[in-house]
Amino acid sequence: MSGFTVAIVGRPNVGKSTLFNRLLEQRKAIVDDVSGVTRDRQYGIAEWNGKSFNVIDTGGFVAHSSDVFEKEIKKQVEIAVDEANLILFVVDVTTGITNQDQDMADILRRSPKPVLIVVNKVDNAARMLDANEFYSLGFEQNFSLSSISGSGTGEMLDQLTSHISDDLIGEEVEENPIPKFAIIGQPNAGKSTLLNALVGEERTIVSDIPGTTRDTIHTHYKQFGKEFILIDTAGIRKKKNVHEDLEFYSVIRAIRAMDEADVCFILIDAEKGVTAQDVSIFSLAERKGKGIVILVNKWDMMEKETNTARDYERQIKEKTAPFSDVPILFISAKDKKRIFQAMEKGLEVEENRKRKVPTSQLNDLMLPEIERYAPPMARGHNVKIKFVMQLPVVVPSFAFFANHPDSIKEPYRNFLENKLREKFNFNGVPMRIFFRKK
Repeated sequence: MSGFTVAIVGRPNVGKSTLFNRLLEQRKAIVDDVSGVTRDRQYGIAEWNGKSFNVIDTGGFVAHSSDVFEKEIKKQVEIAVDEANLILFVVDVTTGITNQDQDMADILRRSPKPVLIVVNKVDNAARMLDANEFYSLGFEQNFSLSSISGSGTGEMLDQLTSHISDDLIGEEVEENPIPKFAIIGQPNAGKSTLLNALVGEERTIVSDIPGTTRDTIHTHYKQFGKEFILIDTAGIRKKKNVHEDLEFYSVIRAIRAMDEADVCFILIDAEKGVTAQDVSIFSLAERKGKGIVILVNKWDMMEKETNTARDYERQIKEKTAPFSDVPILFISAKDKKRIFQAMEKGLEVEENRKRKVPTSQLNDLMLPEIERYAPPMARGHNVKIKFVMQLPVVVPSFAFFANHPDSIKEPYRNFLENKLREKFNFNGVPMRIFFRKK
């Protein structure tokens, strides 16, 4: 899974969100719509020419005041320039170049990152001519397109994906690598406290691995016979112009840490409950095939009754359904309650993610279940599954060979997944199921 990140920037109402949806529709890869998330849905995965990349839309705020550019937009553009690998600068052909466009171009010209100008709403020959005006902003790569109809997006995507090097695409499996854990969560959920509780005062750090070029902090933990690398998304070099509480900032960081990690600890603030953004981040980790452990932090602050934890857990699983086979731990990073159990659970999930089930065992256990509950008939044909095998990829993936693979529907896929989880331990790990012609 590529760690290449593209940020869409531009002043309000130029069509950033339409472009964002258009890019994701290349593979219908929109992070699942949970009611009320439309406003929060600012990130997803797009794919073009066999290369996938993260897309982040900076348009998630409303312009309240005349000086909004000065503050919010400027901040988001600066973050995007700092954090993304490539910038799509969206402008509107119907208004021509505005002062805000000029101000934004000034910021972007100072950046070494590649910038592609996207002249939006170009849907006729006259507008095609008008689009030439935007060359005066001083960027080489200008693309005229219409986000609504999609015309012209192909050339822009060809150029965009040419910046993604092939070595980002493969999923190479290192020999016995040290598991990498990312701590991900909303601002103030307690990420730094958790990190410090694990490695802090005791200084159990064996070595600080020098941050990768994109400077997330990697801490090598080796103690009590456990060894892993923690990728911290919280305590990273604070930027002078950026407030840590800026949601957009934490999102880019989380997505980048997620790309590197094997297992994501999704930290939820017990008092705030599960928010739409927590669910979006969960869906993204699932789609990227990462192991997941949910940690409900600040549990010490909660008023508790007999079934508080049980009810809370049920509520989380409802929101993450259908993928609910995920460990949930109630912790207090401040009091160091259950934080070491959390790390042990992370190591277990990492083992589950690497689990390879022998083909003979798979068939011995799954085929009787399939006979007991066969796939529904399709167009008058009996659908028969004759053989199953695990595929040699990073995310646990299973191919079921059938006479009419295209006729097997989602409910039956869910049945097979539930049976696989019942028979083999894939707790905390997303699973892929494919139907192939036998």
